[in-house]
Amino acid sequence: MTRQYYLESALLPQGWVRGALVSVADDGYISAIEAPTNGNLSPETARDSEPIVGIVVPGMANAHSHAFQRGLAGNTEYRLSARDSFWTWRQAMYALANRIEPEDLQILATQLFIEMLKSGYTSVAEFHYLHRQPNGDLYAGRNALWEAVANAAAVSGIALTFLPTLYQSSDFGALPLKREQARFALETEQFLRAIEERVDTERRAASATLRTGAAFHSLRAVPLVTLREATHRLRGMDRTLPLHIHVAEQVKEVEACQLHTGRRPIELLLDTGLLDPHWCLVHATHATGAELQGIAASQAAVCVSISTEANLGDGLFDAARFLRFGGRFCVGSDSQATVCPAEELRWLEYQQRLRKRRRGVLTDTSESHVGTQLWRHAARVGAQAIGQAAGRIAVGHRADWLVLESTHPSMAGAPLENALDHLLFAGGAAAIRDVMVAGRWVVTDRHHAAELPLRGRFAALMTRLAMPA
Repeated sequence: MTRQYYLESALLPQGWVRGALVSVADDGYISAIEAPTNGNLSPETARDSEPIVGIVVPGMANAHSHAFQRGLAGNTEYRLSARDSFWTWRQAMYALANRIEPEDLQILATQLFIEMLKSGYTSVAEFHYLHRQPNGDLYAGRNALWEAVANAAAVSGIALTFLPTLYQSSDFGALPLKREQARFALETEQFLRAIEERVDTERRAASATLRTGAAFHSLRAVPLVTLREATHRLRGMDRTLPLHIHVAEQVKEVEACQLHTGRRPIELLLDTGLLDPHWCLVHATHATGAELQGIAASQAAVCVSISTEANLGDGLFDAARFLRFGGRFCVGSDSQATVCPAEELRWLEYQQRLRKRRRGVLTDTSESHVGTQLWRHAARVGAQAIGQAAGRIAVGHRADWLVLESTHPSMAGAPLENALDHLLFAGGAAAIRDVMVAGRWVVTDRHHAAELPLRGRFAALMTRLAMPA
């Protein structure tokens, strides 16, 4: 049965409108939109529809997440030495990874996914490399760690793109995995077979909110010859399968790649000729102008996670130059230092302002409002990067919506066209009142049905994880 909603105010592809009648089919996709061509569409024209009071905007795709790292948030913010860096943080991450059991992961991921929904993410790409039991053995039958993520998505209601991640070596030169990396190991055939099974299952189920893709942890962790072979076989399964990889996040990584191959990591990827619009390069922090131009030409997306990149001291992504080349970017929460798309986008813009010492850097003459420009771009590109038909309030797209409370203090007095400026730059994330995913309300009046029952279990788990192993 088709449901009709009367949207008091909304951001449609053609711009802001007052009054829109939107039909959503049983599968959660938008089947029709009636919007005003001149003036407003009055509520009287939609007498039998469900009214949505507030400002409706498309939900954001979280294009890069490691759910288990929610267990680290706030627990690594102390100084060990004057040389603390990503590489010292990584040891704490390994220690956590080797303590996580499937039931722990489900609690962490469920809590995290609820936090994502309440902050404005309606879909997530889970870049997942916990594959084995703590003793290094594979799980018999269905992978319990993979199932934990799927169960968390089902409980929370978030749309999930699951990215099983290939992780085979500890550094360039195909060095063997270290003891603390043993849980990440998968043989190439195991990896490809598991993805093929999931893709076949999803085709039969025709789910509106579940998608499988694949990830290569990094060029440190996957030899280039393996990446080439696996990519060709994955493309044989599905030409549109989302493929993701960490690349050029750290200067040390770039230098090690040059030492072993004579090329920079992004240069190596571009040389393969494999990149296409269904690839997503995560971070690309230390990309040269020529590399940014090459990524843009391939139409691959770059996913930035400014909160994580800042937290780890990675560096600054040159977003302004990338956009000048016609590049496409999206955002993710990565290590879960911050779980808020508005904050990721605000600091993406602020980084550029600090570098260039001017304002309104990441917008152009096509859209003068920075908030609108950044949100629309990241939502649209992020949805494509994770293979979900979302990111826009348009026919054929899933009904993933955020409802901003127009009377909230962070929105007070804002003209409609300023709404996303307020969301990003005036604390407007607090104005997110209701959240819909695939036509189903998952957050209503800032409340998720699973959050209170989960709270005690999450607190007990975090207390245990904070204790020495």
